[in-house]
Amino acid sequence: MTAPLTGRPGPLRLGTRASALALTQSGHVADALRALGHEVELVHVTTQGDTSRAAIAQLGGTGVFVTALRDALRAGEVDLAVHSFKDLPTAPQPDLVIAAVPPREDPRDVLVARDGLTLGELPTGARIGTGAPRRVAQLRGLGLGLEVEPVRGNVDTRIGYVTSGTLDAVVLARAGLARLGRLGDATEVLDPLTVLPAPAQGALAVECRTADTALVAALAALDDPRTRACVAAERALLGALEAGCSAPVAALAEVAEGDDGVDEVYLRGLVAALDGSDEVKLSATGPVDDAAGVGRRLAAELLDLGAAALMGDRAAADVGTPSAGLAGTTESAARPSGTRTPDPRTPDPSTPGPSTPDPSTPDPGDTA
Repeated sequence: MTAPLTGRPGPLRLGTRASALALTQSGHVADALRALGHEVELVHVTTQGDTSRAAIAQLGGTGVFVTALRDALRAGEVDLAVHSFKDLPTAPQPDLVIAAVPPREDPRDVLVARDGLTLGELPTGARIGTGAPRRVAQLRGLGLGLEVEPVRGNVDTRIGYVTSGTLDAVVLARAGLARLGRLGDATEVLDPLTVLPAPAQGALAVECRTADTALVAALAALDDPRTRACVAAERALLGALEAGCSAPVAALAEVAEGDDGVDEVYLRGLVAALDGSDEVKLSATGPVDDAAGVGRRLAAELLDLGAAALMGDRAAADVGTPSAGLAGTTESAARPSGTRTPDPRTPDPSTPGPSTPDPSTPDPGDTA
């Protein structure tokens, strides 16, 4: 049944990274395709982000977990690939297409801390690990006196820093922990008002060759239009800011019913100085069928308020180079001293996810 989809006999070859999280995510997609009657086999592909211990920014930022998978697609070694959507560069690839965006996991971040502590309960000087500039900037901006440590590695490695006493806490994406069945390790789900997620966090992208039109059509059965609209708004904002995963940029979109009873996209965006001294944060709404336009317009407003400067010298400062997964340098979270622009809208009450402990995942090593 699969031969007509690719022009070759045999099962669909699904390219995936070999980490536990990537295999779990790809397994979900493979199972969904099997349920539709397609044969699927997983093909492991090693990416630059899997083999280097350097900080993601030092490896070139966005794309370090993606390039090898796309090369395998172009070489005909695999028929489709599953990515953590937040890993994908925003530039379009004419010969490749995101044929499906499955339903999204809860995109929020979570804290995994010693002794069951929450973020507000961590003492001054507590050591908290994260490899994401977006999280570093927002944690420093809270003014809690935390020591932010750059870390890399998979979920087990990062949580291990806490259980071993090396760190007091780590921040992860909830989506990864959910997919790995590790939600019980989280001690707090972080409200987006405290730490806004990365663009496309918690979403998957199923990519294939544009020329494989039969496969493109088959994969469309896995697509969730609401998730695609939200991710389109978030990534359009990221692209218009000309930023990547190594920039302190956050965005979260939701689809909710507007005042006129018609669904609309509600998008929040934030750009912060890496030292936590300043940030600009705004929100916008617009039609679901113009989700990308909502993102571009909000990016323009953020740039008008000085976002480019925040992504400049201060954002360019190295977050730190992990050594064996944990860097040796720290910097205290600074209480913001710059001008902050408040989010003009109250957060939409439909923000997904529970308010009880549940965590999540990725970043260099394992992303979601």
